[in-house]
Amino acid sequence: MNQAILFNDDLHFNKQHDAWSFTGQVSGQKITIYFHSMQLKQLAEIDNYTKYDLEEITELWLEKNEPEDNEIHIEMR
Repeated sequence: MNQAILFNDDLHFNKQHDAWSFTGQVSGQKITIYFHSMQLKQLAEIDNYTKYDLEEITELWLEKNEPEDNEIHIEMR
């Protein structure tokens, strides 16, 4: 498996961005990934299954996009 990103185990709700977020490393660069979702925003915690889903969503996003300004904002509906 050739992983485009190495994820850090720091998933948390970011109040400033009103989104769940975690960091990762892409080509030696630290980036922050924000997940904007009404459903996720209502959760007090995110379980491991959802966390792995978010990681997969990020990997799929990276296949088609490049991060800007060390951030990725993913809108989820």
